[in-house]
Amino acid sequence: MDAPNRSQRILENAVATLLRPLFRVLLRQSMSFLAFEELAKRVFVDVAMKDFALQHKQPSISRAAILSGLTRKEVSRLLAVSGPGETVGGERYNRAARVLTGWLRDAAFIDANGMPRLLPEDGEKGFAELVRRYSGDVPARAVLDELVRVGAVLKRPDGRVELLSRAYVPSASIDEKLAILGSDVADLIDTIDHNIEAHGEAPRFQRKVMYHRIPASAVPGFRRVSAMQAQALLERMDRWLMDHDTGPEPGAPAPRAARLGLGIYYFEELFEPSGEAGEDTP
Repeated sequence: MDAPNRSQRILENAVATLLRPLFRVLLRQSMSFLAFEELAKRVFVDVAMKDFALQHKQPSISRAAILSGLTRKEVSRLLAVSGPGETVGGERYNRAARVLTGWLRDAAFIDANGMPRLLPEDGEKGFAELVRRYSGDVPARAVLDELVRVGAVLKRPDGRVELLSRAYVPSASIDEKLAILGSDVADLIDTIDHNIEAHGEAPRFQRKVMYHRIPASAVPGFRRVSAMQAQALLERMDRWLMDHDTGPEPGAPAPRAARLGLGIYYFEELFEPSGEAGEDTP
């Protein structure tokens, strides 16, 4: 098999592999294949128009048709349809996460042992001040209601607010979780795309550690240690990013900026015992 055909086969296998978990989500959420196909066409055309236009030339329906393999009529129809909307809950996710991170690392909100303090709702070093520092102009009450809703904090009978979770993970509504599916997986694929095309350019960090013969009895232990160490690393990275997250000087033009981050995810797959001792599980 020649190199182009081999690369195409590898790409097809890779896409099939990543589509399997995605399709499990879609089927659970009752999205039909026809709906997925229509959405895929729209995004395919949108990417062809916005990301693959020829230099110094306006994007054209003809070029999008050539790249996508669709007819010019179909491309025109798809362009007339509004594209997918903004990711639901994305900004709320970011703001809530920043508040929790500030509570965990800001000296004003932790005790002598480095643990998050119980905070009064208002007043000096209270929850409202925490929100002002880390969530901008969003009302503190709205942030509190959201964090209580997802089980990240508890409003105690004495009026103080207690931190229950070190991370913002939506639990009461599926909408935010589905939004995270879009944003986080897109970031990972974008990094892989960069590394594929990074000819002579520094690749972005992309690593994982994995073993195939770990006893099932060790799974709970690895869940705990990986969660603790990953959270600690993310908090250190957040501290670095927060220190560099400075806006422009008053009256000065906004400098060129970048969205930076580091994502970590845990995975596991349990196998049934093989029929014969020493036989590899497929």
